[in-house]
Amino acid sequence: MLQRNAKKYIESISETFKVLILTGPRQVGKTTLLKSIMPKEMNYISLDDENYRNQAILEPKLFLEEHPAPLFIDEAQYAPELFPYIKMVVDNSKINGQYWLTGSQQLHLMKSASESLAGRVGIVKLNSLSFNEIIENSNIEVFNPPEYKRSEKIDSLKLFEIIYNGGMPRLYEQKNISRKAFFDSYIDTYISRDVRNLSEIGNERAFKIFLKSVASRTGEQLNYTSLANDANISVPTSQKWLSILETSGLVYLLNPYMSSEIKRLTHIPKIIFMDTGLASYLSGWESPRDLQFSSEAGHYLETYIISEIIKMYNSFGKQLNISYYRDKEKNEIDLIMEKNNTLYPFEIKKTASPNENMIKNFYKLKSSKKKIGTGGIICLADELVHLNKDHFVIPISSVINVDK
Repeated sequence: MLQRNAKKYIESISETFKVLILTGPRQVGKTTLLKSIMPKEMNYISLDDENYRNQAILEPKLFLEEHPAPLFIDEAQYAPELFPYIKMVVDNSKINGQYWLTGSQQLHLMKSASESLAGRVGIVKLNSLSFNEIIENSNIEVFNPPEYKRSEKIDSLKLFEIIYNGGMPRLYEQKNISRKAFFDSYIDTYISRDVRNLSEIGNERAFKIFLKSVASRTGEQLNYTSLANDANISVPTSQKWLSILETSGLVYLLNPYMSSEIKRLTHIPKIIFMDTGLASYLSGWESPRDLQFSSEAGHYLETYIISEIIKMYNSFGKQLNISYYRDKEKNEIDLIMEKNNTLYPFEIKKTASPNENMIKNFYKLKSSKKKIGTGGIICLADELVHLNKDHFVIPISSVINVDK
């Protein structure tokens, strides 16, 4: 089993709260991770089992009596009837870590938790494997501007191979598995089990077209009308379906930077597909090399860098405040990280030879009342060096493979 960076954070949350909820997309390893670290005295029940599920729905009090804490309930969203009774149990005890809950349908799970377990539950988000988890480097820390660190160079061919394959654990744990068969099954299962329970999609074929259309636009601004036209659906349906993708953790919407001091800013978020392997499969790329030398390579690299930062911060339970800049004149900054009222701007470029012209839009942030920190160009360069006195050339390895 591949080691997950979120392990220590999960253990910390379990020691702090009476109930732990681990959320994340289907097949990112939630159950496997929790089973690997659960205490010996903890019992495991999956509500995928129809008998357990029916009892949990019809007799929730009896279910909890027959399966006492500490208890790990998998696919807990299937029985929201349990949550008020879990609340009663934990309110009568001072012991933390009594219940571990997980499930792929985050909307239903979180809705039940917010209604019944407020103040009693700690939530951890798990994503597909990060670069460090794939290469089995556990001695890492999060990308933390302005403390940029040198790291071992990552070969661009290897990097795009990982971008192409993505981070679904099964693809790395079962070496001979067919990538096509895996993703075909993943998409069918996602639609048949998660989407149907979240919404009456009506037309599965149209939803698949919509899903492919979103994937093909990763790294681009969200355009509901274009997505609707591709799938031959209405704009309100496009909005509804995109919300489903966001809720289920497949898509992250990177919000635009907003400032009352800077005029004519866009209000449109940018699409970030959280697993680039799934995105590349849906978009029809046939090899890492085809993707690497395509016109879309820049969008995939940008998507990958941003998703890796999100994954790392989620794994370590750290707060992340990121956005991107774009104004009505189409001036853009790929990524802005905000910390301690300071803005750190970054361009993400598929080049090994960046130049100062690539950061010409950074000055746009000077109209903001916030301090502008030391940012730079995240790229395929070999070494961490100064671009000028204020900004760096930052190798991709210094972002996604930061050693302690």
